[in-house]
Amino acid sequence: MKITRIEAIPVNVPLKPGMTTKTSHGEHATSPYVIVQVHTDEGLTGLGEATVAPRWSGETSQSCVAIIHGLIAPVLTGEDPTQVNHLRRLIEGVVRLNPFTKAAVEMALWDLAGKSAGVPVYQLLGGKVRGEMPIRMVVGSIDIPHAVELARKFLDKGVKCLKVKVGLDPDQDFERVRAIRELAGPDIPISVDANCGWTVPQAKEMLRRLREFNILFAEQPIPTADRSELAALRRHTDIPIMADESAFTCGDAWHLTAERAVDIISVYPGKNGGVQATVEVVHVAKAAGIPCAMGSNLELGIGTAAMLHLGAALPTIASERYPGDFIGPLYHEADMLKTPLTLGPAAARVPEGPGLGVELDEGQLKKYRDHSSVARGTGSVSSITFEG
Repeated sequence: MKITRIEAIPVNVPLKPGMTTKTSHGEHATSPYVIVQVHTDEGLTGLGEATVAPRWSGETSQSCVAIIHGLIAPVLTGEDPTQVNHLRRLIEGVVRLNPFTKAAVEMALWDLAGKSAGVPVYQLLGGKVRGEMPIRMVVGSIDIPHAVELARKFLDKGVKCLKVKVGLDPDQDFERVRAIRELAGPDIPISVDANCGWTVPQAKEMLRRLREFNILFAEQPIPTADRSELAALRRHTDIPIMADESAFTCGDAWHLTAERAVDIISVYPGKNGGVQATVEVVHVAKAAGIPCAMGSNLELGIGTAAMLHLGAALPTIASERYPGDFIGPLYHEADMLKTPLTLGPAAARVPEGPGLGVELDEGQLKKYRDHSSVARGTGSVSSITFEG
């Protein structure tokens, strides 16, 4: 089997009314992502998804499309798509960084490898270790009445874990978490995520104040510049600390674990640069005795499917202890899939078909395809707001 061509198709999918979110990185109301199709001479097509965001990784849909069409496609065309490790080296040889762009192409290769072998991707990763993965729904850094209303909707549907975004205003952060804890009662796990939004002094004070609410963990409470500060903060509190923005690569994971800076590492294929790259980060964490949790950039269906295969196959991604963000399609008006994934309300299940186990909905792709000047490379990205 040989790759004949690679398509990178920009899309712009709105979030559902009332489900838009806000963090210290900005407001997320629409998702300007890229759907990737890797075509072959045997009629099989691999699917990938780039959940790009300039404030998160420096990537845009415009840059993603340009890199795939201009740099990656030329070196992969004619190659066997099932030789994923070899093709990863080719991709790394033509472009640095750009993890979400690389991940989209690489997950399409895994999709093709699974389809060619007639097995799900999780089987290529060694098989399932869990049948389902608990999830957590996210409440943004929004006004407190709206936050409580959204949390109530989640809980009424049967959600069993919540993540509350913080990091914009410490006093409002505290009141938002308190209000949601009062609503949820003592038995619903609640984590907080500051997305780098607190200073070190603010983080020390906030973790002390939030201790009364039995916080499951605090995700990326401070910026990424100084791991020693994160390690000092971890020693300052008994609330477990999770690294997200600090942990893109396996090198990042090695430094974090060597310095004992965190208790948990957030992983997902977009941020890490692909399915195999996530496996590598997870193995670093495993060697250090540190669990991982599945994070998210609010993916659509294809990206979420890749996350589910990893979550099902890797024991160190401890969804039972730290429910994962297998949730992106629940926030969007469309998921780009013919058949929706099984997500929630309390847990998600991995697709069982060959490859990623999902099919692209061409009707949705046509409806949400981005024909704007930004996607064509003739406009400014300043008019788009999103967050990681």
